[in-house]
Amino acid sequence: MSREIRNLAVVGTGNLGARIALQAAYYGYRVSTWDPNPASFDHSMAMSEDRLKTTTRVPTLTWVQLGQAAEKVARCAQLEQALEGADLVIEAIPENLEMKREMYARLDALAPAGAILATNSSSIPVSLIADATGRPELCVNTHFYTLDIGRNLVDVMGSREASPELLEQCAAWVRSIGCVPLTVRKQIHGFCFNRIWRAIKKESLHMWAGGYVDYQDIDRGWMIWSGMDQGPFGLMDNVGLDVVYDIEMSYYAESGDPKDHPPGALKEKVTRGELGTKSGRGFYSYPEPEYKKDGFLKK
Repeated sequence: MSREIRNLAVVGTGNLGARIALQAAYYGYRVSTWDPNPASFDHSMAMSEDRLKTTTRVPTLTWVQLGQAAEKVARCAQLEQALEGADLVIEAIPENLEMKREMYARLDALAPAGAILATNSSSIPVSLIADATGRPELCVNTHFYTLDIGRNLVDVMGSREASPELLEQCAAWVRSIGCVPLTVRKQIHGFCFNRIWRAIKKESLHMWAGGYVDYQDIDRGWMIWSGMDQGPFGLMDNVGLDVVYDIEMSYYAESGDPKDHPPGALKEKVTRGELGTKSGRGFYSYPEPEYKKDGFLKK
């Protein structure tokens, strides 16, 4: 049986991990974090500040509120310290199955009995990770989106052993921090909305890498049609092109279909260090990408 969720531990404080911690802290939860890179949390805060300065969307928390929340987050030097007393642990490390399985085994050994082990994976079903623990019935997917630009969605999916009651408990917790749970009833790679986004992303990459259409025209079409302030390639830059590549490889590993393999041109960008906003260059150059400039939609 799982515990009442009062205390949250977040393992990995890249952009999404840090933002999850801040969201929960603002809504009154006791939050502790750990990352092998002590500078990770501050770097993620700086990225959030940059996004808040340029987005036209309403963020889930203002910069002032994020600062208030940051003062409440305990940043721990040791993983054991972060997990002490945790009722819910959210793993937010890179999109690599073996890394996640190794981390889950550590979390299972160190987290309190009854603590829920959640992964913020963008595509991997938690059942592929849960058997690395002795508590597969307490393992769930909780996939968050870019909270700092108002995308307060969370895909929620349980392991094969998880009960409907556990999924409802996790969904209720998601609601309690100002987010909207998208509950997945049957296991599927990519969950709910992220699978929809993946179909758009996959086709956009195929059209660009194959030389069919310029990536800026794809973004223009998407922005004009949807009213959003970014197109698929701007969004991928925000996610991180290395993360996008790993996610696409996850789909390919699941299907074995060559059509699911990400294009080599994407891998070349990652190899060159063109990772998106976090490196200053991806499909666009930052902090002033072309799609933010006047006249982009008229070209």
